Parts: sequence; structure tokens; C-alpha cells
Amino acid sequence: MDKTFDTLIGSYVDDKIGIAEDFLSSALTAHLTENVHRLYTGNQLQAAGTGTGMVDRTKLFRSDIIYWLDRTHGDQYENEFLDLVDEFVRHLNATCYTGITGYEFHYAMYEQGSFYKKHLDQFRDNQSRQYSLIMYLNEGWVDGDGGELCIHHGESVQKIAPGNRKAVFFKSSELEHEVLVTNKPRLSITGWLKKD
Repeated sequence: MDKTFDTLIGSYVDDKIGIAEDFLSSALTAHLTENVHRLYTGNQLQAAGTGTGMVDRTKLFRSDIIYWLDRTHGDQYENEFLDLVDEFVRHLNATCYTGITGYEFHYAMYEQGSFYKKHLDQFRDNQSRQYSLIMYLNEGWVDGDGGELCIHHGESVQKIAPGNRKAVFFKSSELEHEVLVTNKPRLSITGWLKKD
């Protein structure tokens, strides 16, 4: 995995956006995708909110639904994913001296017609989120399906299609971004590497 980790980190260093096309294995991606569908069918995905404290759950700013990952769930594939994150954090800390001490991740489903307007991932009153890390679970995604991650670099915009197994990595406090309206269900695991 070190080669994939280095690809993700190296492209971040070069462009402020790290991208690795095969961060997740095909088998793990399939199991995680099954998990999201099972949670969705069981009505366990909840409306996502914005902000800290008084969380805004209106759908005017974002309309995805989420489920937080946690080792206490005892899910084999969630834990396998979190083991992979642990490996990445160790590699990142060893090679870039980032001092990451924790993380949080959730499944995210954007149902058809869903979106997330332009925002930063780091809260104004809490700077613990250092890096954003997104992994996509969308087999067969094609142009026209929508749902691109739109990164704002000053006056320019970079659009990233949410292709299967792809990981995207960037500094949580630096780049405003949004998710464009999706034309079919769009799945990901989204989270933040944190420093207390």
C-alpha cells in the first residue's frame, strides 16, 4: 500500500489535491458498498448537518444522508477500512510529520438530485480537522451522472468525478469545495484526519 499512499501524498504536495485511483481494493469496495445499501434499506442513514453546536439539518445547503463508522459496530468491513486508514495515518505521520492523532469517517449517500454547496471542512471554532479524505464507491460512474466534487482554487475550478475506488485528499482548512447535483445515487466514505 505504500506506493498508493505515496501517490496520494505526492499528488497532494504537487497540486494541493491528492488523488489515488485504487486506494481501496475491489473486494473491500464491494463489501463497503453493500454495507451502504443495507443501511439505506434499513433506514439507518440520517440527514447530514452542518456546523457545530446547533446543527443545521435543512436541505438547502446539503442534502446527503450519512452513517458514522465506528469500531464498536463490530462490522468486519468497516474495521478493515479503518485498519487501512490507520496504515495511511502512520505513513503520513512518518513521511510528512503531520502529527495526526485521530480521525472520523462516515458513509455518505447522495440520492438522485442531492448536492452539497460550497464550503470548507474545518469549523471556525474547532481546528482539529487537518485533512479531508474521501473514498468513492461508485462502480460504472460515467460523464453525465453528475455528482462531481468541485474544488475551488481561487478563480479556477477543478472537477473530480466520483469514480469507484478513487481517493481524494486535501487540507481541510484551505480549499472550498462542493458536490454538484447528482443524477443517480452517489456513494462515498468521507472523513477527516484530526489533530487534537
